Amino acid sequence: MDMQVGILARYSQYPELIARLSEAITVARKKGIPVIFVRLGFREGIPEVSDSNLIFSALKKQLATVDLQEFRQIHPQLDVQSTDFIVEKKRVSAFTGSDLEVVLRAQQITHLVLGGYATSGVVLSTLREAADKDYRISVLSDGCADADPVVHQTLVERVFPRQAAVLTVAQWGE
Repeated sequence: MDMQVGILARYSQYPELIARLSEAITVARKKGIPVIFVRLGFREGIPEVSDSNLIFSALKKQLATVDLQEFRQIHPQLDVQSTDFIVEKKRVSAFTGSDLEVVLRAQQITHLVLGGYATSGVVLSTLREAADKDYRISVLSDGCADADPVVHQTLVERVFPRQAAVLTVAQWGE
């Protein structure tokens, strides 16, 4: 989730994260598990964002001079395939403003495996909403990252285990 060129450019350690998620994606494809990429995307001018939304109104200002097509691109090292799904969201959670739930129902997916950038953003918000929607959830502890390593560690060690299985990419691949 949120493994876009425009988002990862802000996170200096993204090459390690991409390598681990590439490994997880390879495992998923070998096991016949659908791969769903979730990206943040807006229309030109970003009319979906209100000035009252603190996070996104700041982002709207930053994106005013950015090519939104380029910003939305999934990092090429993740090798999106024609059989993968790309879901476009409008807020922090992968469910908000997207057709993710429709895709999950159509594919009869009841167990989500989450990874991406940032642990305190899209991973946390999606995990909470997915849990409320009664999905089974696994979080790849080394398949997500955050600009604040202490926040990442607290979430994967203390918060996420209340609602999800927390595994490394290697453990999940076994």
